[in-house]
Amino acid sequence: MGDRTPTIVGIGLSDYPKTPQLDALAHHGLAIRRALDDSGVQKSDIDGLLCFGSYGIDDAVTMAEILGIRYNYLDGTFAGGTVFEFYVQHAAAAIEHGDCETVLITYGSDLLSKQGRTLGTQLYTSGNRQGGPLQFEMPYGSPLVSGYALAARRHMHQYGTTSEQLARVAVDMRANAAKNPLAMYRDPLTVDDVLASRMISDPLHMLDCCIISDGGGAVLMTTAERARDLRQTPIYVRGAATAQTHWNISAMPDFTVTAAAQSGPAAFQKAGITPADVDMLMLYDSFTITVLLLLEDLGFARKGEGGPFLDANRLTYDGDLPTNTDGGGLSSCHPGMRGIFLLIESVRQLRGQAGAVQVPDAEVAVACGSGGQLSCMGTVVLGKEKS
Repeated sequence: MGDRTPTIVGIGLSDYPKTPQLDALAHHGLAIRRALDDSGVQKSDIDGLLCFGSYGIDDAVTMAEILGIRYNYLDGTFAGGTVFEFYVQHAAAAIEHGDCETVLITYGSDLLSKQGRTLGTQLYTSGNRQGGPLQFEMPYGSPLVSGYALAARRHMHQYGTTSEQLARVAVDMRANAAKNPLAMYRDPLTVDDVLASRMISDPLHMLDCCIISDGGGAVLMTTAERARDLRQTPIYVRGAATAQTHWNISAMPDFTVTAAAQSGPAAFQKAGITPADVDMLMLYDSFTITVLLLLEDLGFARKGEGGPFLDANRLTYDGDLPTNTDGGGLSSCHPGMRGIFLLIESVRQLRGQAGAVQVPDAEVAVACGSGGQLSCMGTVVLGKEKS
């Protein structure tokens, strides 16, 4: 059967941050076409499809029909914005086990053009009767951001973390975005700017919150054996793991610990690495507190020491832990589910194709997504070598 080590051989981005001429399906299509062109894979080669439909028109089975893909493997799992890290774990296992040969992971969203800045409010403002666990949160009028504010306030109370330290995340992401010509916001940002922006949910200010954009992405995976005949140097999936602690914020066991404390070490163990071996990070930055918690839970800072860790521009593309080198969800793009962009930028870095933000001699990259309200965590270790 040859070498069935799972690899990423194609990546594609649609246009962002605002593209009113493209609907969600068009974002899928543009990203897929670019990934096919990038890799040399033919659409007829694809026998595995993984995607989640945000609009009821791009769910996995509908997309299989639209794209004309006759699959041996299909997955439409939902886990929030980190679902694409889940998909890499699932696709890697399917490839290793021989269930399929060439897998497409795809995402497309016109959230900004279609709906504007409404992320996280629709579930809480609908006139419909709310059932399930969310009925216990709705009476308090808590939008999505409030769950993250609870985590931030608890971390501040327990460990002395400050708003200034959280603001450093937004400042560093903006420094990275300044080098990305596609990023939504590129103007310089200071800690004072973040603190002066209006309060959204205490202690989180507007500039502690991700942007809302349009955008899409596609990732193609196949075996190392098949990758030898394709255009790009393959990037190996060295380890992937997923975990969940809750879904609704009222059920989060500890506001200062996420499921990345489980998925991160598991992925690192599979890959045979430690945090010290990681050359660059792609962390889900839905809010500044998300980055701080992931840094701690993945082992880059001890629990409670994330604030001081952030004090000195560590996360910029030229810092000692380059993170979100495309500018992240805080400054570049966040179409509602950002996990696929973490994978794509990681691959660009490992290929040496990241341009002005290229991390010198990058060998190992980690993408860690967050879904729900700090609920589901997927961690993927990618490398230029198998081990």
